[in-house]
Amino acid sequence: MAENRASVNEETYGEGVPCWVDAELPDVEAGKRFYGELFGWTFEEAYGSSVWALLAGDRVASLAPKTDGRMPTVWTVSFATTDAEALGRRITAAGGRMVMAPFPVGDLGTAALATDPEGAVFGLWQPGTHPGFGRRREPNTFVWAQLYTRDTAAANSFYGGLFHDALFGTEARPDFGRAVVTEVFPAEMPPHFVAHFRVTDLDDALGTVQRLDGRVQAPPFETSYGRVAVVTDNQGASFALLQR
Repeated sequence: MAENRASVNEETYGEGVPCWVDAELPDVEAGKRFYGELFGWTFEEAYGSSVWALLAGDRVASLAPKTDGRMPTVWTVSFATTDAEALGRRITAAGGRMVMAPFPVGDLGTAALATDPEGAVFGLWQPGTHPGFGRRREPNTFVWAQLYTRDTAAANSFYGGLFHDALFGTEARPDFGRAVVTEVFPAEMPPHFVAHFRVTDLDDALGTVQRLDGRVQAPPFETSYGRVAVVTDNQGASFALLQR
């Protein structure tokens, strides 16, 4: 059934396009309750012990249990690639680092985890039967990835070299921005990605986050891509809500 659902709005994601987000949580059941109420997601079993998050039957994210308590509770943004091994070599050559070398996820695809030269962590996804988001850019789905960095020019050079067409191509419609970390977070915050989910009413969504024992990290602020607030869920995973 999951395979049929995933194909409803199936899309092919070009090299360097954000194509998936997943959360590693101490308690997946608690995550299902939190995000189910916040975004109206339903859930079904996925690969291993992870679960698909579904909106109107289409895959929009996944939740997985943390296998090591020392690892952060975090949302990870993954970028599409046709060849994770080759992209990993390019990342290393450009000054980044491979945290997890490409590995198969059943027949779903091949995943990897990398950092840029400043240490911001991101994922790679080479699709098999799972192409990525079944829905995106609409309410209660992924809409934007923001990299908070100390050097936006260096970030543009690094990611532009890896994902030029997705970011700067003539037909590019990027869902990926770069900003100086101190614009939103304290100066000591390390560079990192924040996954943004679209909402129809930001203030109402913030009320729901707080009612569900999440917290507001950065209250609403205006950006070129919409009105944003950064929050954490009730287990400490950071993400952003975006109204546009």
